[in-house]
Amino acid sequence: MLFTAADIRRAMTGGALSLAGIAFFVGLAITALLVSGGASSITAAVTDPYILRVLRFTLLQALISTVLSILFALPVARALARQPRFPGRIWIIRLMAVPMGLPVLIGALGLIGIWGRQGVLNALLLKIGFAEPLSIYGLGGILLAHVFFNMPLACRLMLAGLERVPGEYWLMAGGLGMRPASVFRFIEWPVLRAVIPGIAGLIFMLCATSFTLVLMLGGGPAATTIEVAIYQALRFDFDPGRAVALSLLQIAATAVILGFLALLPGAGDDGVTSGKSVRRPDAQMIGVRLADVAMIFVSVLFLGLPLLSVVIAGLRADLAKLVMQPVFWRAAGTSLAIALSAAVLALVLSVALVRARHLLSLRGSEQRVSGVFFSSMGGASSLVLLVPPIVLATGWFMALREFGDATFFAPVLVVAINTLMSLPFVMRILEPAYRIHQHRTQRLSASLGIHGLSRLLRIDGPALMKPLFTALSFAMALSLGDLGAVALFGSDGFITLPWLVYSSMGSYRTNDADGFALILGLVCLLLTIAGTTGQVWRETRNG
Repeated sequence: MLFTAADIRRAMTGGALSLAGIAFFVGLAITALLVSGGASSITAAVTDPYILRVLRFTLLQALISTVLSILFALPVARALARQPRFPGRIWIIRLMAVPMGLPVLIGALGLIGIWGRQGVLNALLLKIGFAEPLSIYGLGGILLAHVFFNMPLACRLMLAGLERVPGEYWLMAGGLGMRPASVFRFIEWPVLRAVIPGIAGLIFMLCATSFTLVLMLGGGPAATTIEVAIYQALRFDFDPGRAVALSLLQIAATAVILGFLALLPGAGDDGVTSGKSVRRPDAQMIGVRLADVAMIFVSVLFLGLPLLSVVIAGLRADLAKLVMQPVFWRAAGTSLAIALSAAVLALVLSVALVRARHLLSLRGSEQRVSGVFFSSMGGASSLVLLVPPIVLATGWFMALREFGDATFFAPVLVVAINTLMSLPFVMRILEPAYRIHQHRTQRLSASLGIHGLSRLLRIDGPALMKPLFTALSFAMALSLGDLGAVALFGSDGFITLPWLVYSSMGSYRTNDADGFALILGLVCLLLTIAGTTGQVWRETRNG
């Protein structure tokens, strides 16, 4: 017997309690929204011209952002795939990962530093005679910011697909004398066609539920997404009815998007390569190489200049003075406490769900109840995709306002919401590692009679320490940089580092905002690097 009855009982109990806790937190928020608004809110959501305009803008900007991100990522990924060896390639690929681990607030500040009214680009345009500066606010700024954050994601996923093309294909292409157009048509496009729908769906979902970027760059009611409209309805207008209607509309919209994503085909891994590196025939042509260099250079400038702007602007601030302010230490202490609490709670929930799902997978799918339980625990970790953080915060705000000031419960709510935000990422890291570890050790451990606490201390703990640390660091970085969960409850008595940056900008203390942003970015970057140290050798091998 691979597991004792006590092991099975503990694992199933932990999984059931975790599932119940997640369902309670999300379910109560949704129930509060329905009870507060009822049928009138649903009717308002489909008849109010303002709400319909917000919905149209949300979907339109998500669609355009997705198309632009894919169109930009496609030639960059092809260029990196065609040129597998050149100085600095691995650092360019790592640069592609920085926006994904960077707090959205800081990325927006970097874009403003380059593309804003007082930014580098407008300064150059004014010098050559342009009288009207470019504006980063409105639809254009939102699209620019979404491409900045999502193009690197699309590029890395496309590049991974292109690098799986068997070497034998390139030998055959070289033997046939294929031109670049034929290489794209017969080799690259079939691979990209398989992965692009899934990538586009993921980016569309991210853009449709975007909050911080639209809050900073939206530029007014004409450029507002559903989540920002929810925030404005509660924070500025205090119109709970409209907030409820928008929240229900957001849930319906994300449910439709997730349902569509479920219908998209997964990317396959066709063919088997011998592992020998083969020089692509189209990479040798001088015209292609020049085009690749130009495309890679443009992408590096597009991603690197805003990041450099954040560093330069932050260094110009009086960092010594900023870190001596009591408000900084209060915000830093609050942020670290929330991040650590949310990350640890996410780890506890994920470990419980992963253990229970593993035991259920060993039983097989012949038991219908077990199959439903297995699927429910897998879906619970992704409920935050269906009910975004601002909607959860709105639901709990409506539920708690009957008991007085809802901001009194803000720290607990922000920790809980950040926990749910982290769960999909933590589960994605832990579940494969746990499954592989159990496959390697469970039979030997059972034959030696090692179970319970002894197995945890001697076998599971040491083997899973690295993925646990990776998950913890990623969850902490995600929580530290989050503005969405705290935006509804932020006040003078409840300040986090992202809220301190945002409030400094709102008070026109730009230098202070730049300094705080640099500190926050460095902390999040260090956490991300700490979590990926074990993966450097794999990136080096692939680079």
